[in-house]
Amino acid sequence: MSAPHAARAVGIDIGGTGIKGGIVDLASGELISDRVKILTPEGGRPDDIIKTVAEIIDRLGPDAESVPLGVAFPAIVRGGKTMSAANVSKEWIGLDAHARFGEALGRPLTFVNDADAAGFAESEFGAARGEDGLSLVITLGTGIGAGAVYNGTLIPNFELGHLEIDGHDAETRASYRAKERDDLDWAEWAARLQRYFETLEFLFSPDRIIVGGGVSKHHEHFLPLLTLDAPIMPAVHRNKAGILGAAAFAARAQ
Repeated sequence: MSAPHAARAVGIDIGGTGIKGGIVDLASGELISDRVKILTPEGGRPDDIIKTVAEIIDRLGPDAESVPLGVAFPAIVRGGKTMSAANVSKEWIGLDAHARFGEALGRPLTFVNDADAAGFAESEFGAARGEDGLSLVITLGTGIGAGAVYNGTLIPNFELGHLEIDGHDAETRASYRAKERDDLDWAEWAARLQRYFETLEFLFSPDRIIVGGGVSKHHEHFLPLLTLDAPIMPAVHRNKAGILGAAAFAARAQ
């Protein structure tokens, strides 16, 4: 039996390479629709991305109408404005993205940072659920995103992918894109991740580190190679976490 109407929301997760969306059962934290994915338009400009999001919502069909809508985006988000643009067009910087999406889509929505959405998903439905202390949810993909959850409360805009480590922006060395760009094997990439995660551990003393993003489905190839004091584990919802978290944010906001 499908979830009651009020227990559903639409989540959209915008990334530097792909845009994904789905309808979420907010009781179980599971998708109750197909996951629709479209490549991020080349250049990542606002109008093109907004059109792609509209297409995804259209593909989700009538069940995506009249339910809360959450959009997760790879930027610092303050008051609905996108204040950075690491893997999309610089036109996003300073843009009132919340208003632009609302006007174009013709419906209310909640607009959040993508890694915050992933962190919220793991707090609500995944590896950080019910956990005390500080959980760092780190997403490895085109860049590195971070969600910080303390005693169940999200701390927004932890831009830990942009820490400077050994003279480099961390994500330029340790993201999954960097692994592919530099043709690294798992052990070589794990050595870079070790340097990254040991820096996070020194700075923030997390109680656990949860690793998400699409590559987390291959966690057995690299997580066992890391030596840290804090337990490190794969995210439960992996590459779906942005969708789930955006939907949960939207429902919470209503």
